[in-house]
Amino acid sequence: MKLPDLRRPSLALRLVLLAGVWSVVILAVTGVFLTALFHEESVSRFDDSLLDVANGLYAGSNIAADGSVEAPPLTDSRAMRAYSGKYWEIAEPGEGRLHALARSRSLWDSELQGPAGGAPALQQVAGKPVYYDTVGPVGEPLRAVAMLTRLSGRTAPVIFMAAEDRSPLDQDARRFAVETAGGLLVLGAGLVIVVFVQVRVGLEPLFMLRREVAAVRTGKADRLEREYPSELEPLAEELNALVAHDQEVVERQRTHVGNLAHALKTPLSVMLAESERHPGPLADVVDRQAEVMRNQVDHHLRRARAAARGQGARERTAIEPILDELAHTLERIFRDRGVEIDWRCDVEDLAFQGERQDLMEMVGNLLENACKYGGGRVRATVEPHGERLLLTIEDNGPGLPEDRRAEVLRRGARLDESAPGSGLGLSIVDDLARAYGGSVMLGESTLGGLRAVLELPLAEA
Repeated sequence: MKLPDLRRPSLALRLVLLAGVWSVVILAVTGVFLTALFHEESVSRFDDSLLDVANGLYAGSNIAADGSVEAPPLTDSRAMRAYSGKYWEIAEPGEGRLHALARSRSLWDSELQGPAGGAPALQQVAGKPVYYDTVGPVGEPLRAVAMLTRLSGRTAPVIFMAAEDRSPLDQDARRFAVETAGGLLVLGAGLVIVVFVQVRVGLEPLFMLRREVAAVRTGKADRLEREYPSELEPLAEELNALVAHDQEVVERQRTHVGNLAHALKTPLSVMLAESERHPGPLADVVDRQAEVMRNQVDHHLRRARAAARGQGARERTAIEPILDELAHTLERIFRDRGVEIDWRCDVEDLAFQGERQDLMEMVGNLLENACKYGGGRVRATVEPHGERLLLTIEDNGPGLPEDRRAEVLRRGARLDESAPGSGLGLSIVDDLARAYGGSVMLGESTLGGLRAVLELPLAEA
């Protein structure tokens, strides 16, 4: 299976990542907003309850005959227990601090702290409540309210304060934040999953189109057959039109090549026939040059046909039957030399992406050279290499000097000038391989002779 390139994420992955990032941002902002709103509403309700206590103190307080302030009998039992977390106090401004006039029993011998700025700050907003955070008698966090006002029968202002332990309030806010974060996290994960499924479902026609195009390219299909959504249907039709045009161009090239071959070979045949009827020095020259021309025509026409096939090759040719057929044929031809061809294909169903006759010609030429110039032992191995096919042919002959390996691939060069032939075999192999985007490499064999490595496109399974 081909792994995705993480440096270039797919469209589906980019959409999912984008949706995930936006979901995280939006849900995070939503979570912060909801937590802040919950905290603000909780503090507001908490402040209202404190203000009720302060207003109750103000409404129920009286001025005694001696001018002292008498606090009302509040009924909250928590204010009666020492350090219970609920406190109230009536005070008056003093020099640098507040002086308690009356206080709840829960304060015991402690006093409530006033807001920042003390009495002067309260005098600026006389009659209005001031809310603030402070610390209680035993170090607990308190939420408090203070209100400076005047009582009938008393000239000096009086400050009414109420406070309560805010720990439960903070705990509720933290619990709400945790529960909200958990809920939003689950919601975010659900949204990402939904987006992923939606993207996969939405892009599935594109994936199907890609698979069909790959099938056409590898020769498994001739055209796109599936029905696609209306948005993709024009693209599928254009692709089918392009495939049909490509096939038409290839067939037209093959026709032109065939016509050219017929047009050139017929006059050459006539010239050779006439030279046989009129022997002599001139006829010998005509024979040699006509034969050279025929070989050159065959070479270039074969190359043109291979190029036409390579441009639009969608055929698939199995390797094992070709090797088996060629091995048996060449062993019979070179039986008098005792040639043995050992071939091996470790991976089943390996196939060449191209036409059978081209593969036969390339492999046949290499095997024939190994049988002709080797020492009788020939080994052929086939293996996949990524998207390529490597076919290695080795022999135990005298080999070939390194400085001549590039030379023999040139048109007309021969391994052995004493052997019959035109010297086009390896050149034909090289031209055909290049037409399919492959190559031929010559080297030293582990058997002691020459090694030829043919690299060709591998057809998908």
